[in-house]
Amino acid sequence: MINKKQLSESPKRMRLAQAAFVCIAIASSARVAHADKSTVRPEVGYNYQEIETPRITATNGAVRALSSSIEALFDNPANMSASRVYHLGAIAQIWPESKRQSYGAAAVDSVGSSAKVAGGLGATYNLQDTDGINRRWTDVRFALSYPFSDKFFLGAGGRYFWLSQNGVGPLGASLASSGLADSRIVRGLAFDAGATFKPTDGLAISLVGTNLNNPNNGFQPLGIAGGIGFGKDTFSLEGDLAADFTTWDRTTMRAMAGGELLLGDHFPLRGGYRYDDGAKTHSLSGGIGYVDTAFSAEIAVRRVVSGEPATAVVFGLTYHLEGNGLTQGETDSF
Repeated sequence: MINKKQLSESPKRMRLAQAAFVCIAIASSARVAHADKSTVRPEVGYNYQEIETPRITATNGAVRALSSSIEALFDNPANMSASRVYHLGAIAQIWPESKRQSYGAAAVDSVGSSAKVAGGLGATYNLQDTDGINRRWTDVRFALSYPFSDKFFLGAGGRYFWLSQNGVGPLGASLASSGLADSRIVRGLAFDAGATFKPTDGLAISLVGTNLNNPNNGFQPLGIAGGIGFGKDTFSLEGDLAADFTTWDRTTMRAMAGGELLLGDHFPLRGGYRYDDGAKTHSLSGGIGYVDTAFSAEIAVRRVVSGEPATAVVFGLTYHLEGNGLTQGETDSF
């Protein structure tokens, strides 16, 4: 909920071209790293099919109530209407122990429609343990949201997803753990929905459902999550709970807490904590970035400090073609 100054006037086409060039350059620089087989359980590196920006990673996922812009596309579509922005960004995730890489780009526009409907589109290409299970998947997300007032937002979106797994799994070369050679074992569309209520200035309460059509496989887990956050111009705090009904052999919970502090009007400092009941892990996270009126560059790290070791490093670059920053600001009057 850290507000930014309005963008200075400049040719929109030039900014769009610059942003597209940067996103394509980052995405095309990806190289498949071949190393030893991962010793971490695949569920840990897969991370519940979540795609994380640096802000999501730095707060350990505790941004469902206070997210906006590109974060909202990936964790709560309702919050794309939380601030008036037109943002285009690129992200990269590296998981050393899990041997995972993810590269993608996304755009969110909440200023281009006279009907105040916000829209977002994002796509990522993902690799996991290429010398082990050799899992590869593409995740395309799209969403719309509408602000019924300055206090209540609703959003819905879809995920088109296809995945192959052609390596040797924990049971050897078997259908159960290795997948079908040269075939996509999962391919289809799933749906998300979210709602955010802001009863008072600074306070936000959100509820989000993921894969609500229940594809009935562990690659597209059915989940419900909620968050309560409070934020002002230079700081925010939030706590989230998420239930997963599919990944493990029982319903599991994840508890997350995170916060942000804006230093010098340009440097967001973030931190977070997560307990994962499924993997039985505790993790800490942190991140920093530079945010200006025209762009932002951010980095975040999450590390498991108790339980199966895993690390995630996430980079992000966002161009602000128009808007009031990466996080929630004042919406237009309704």
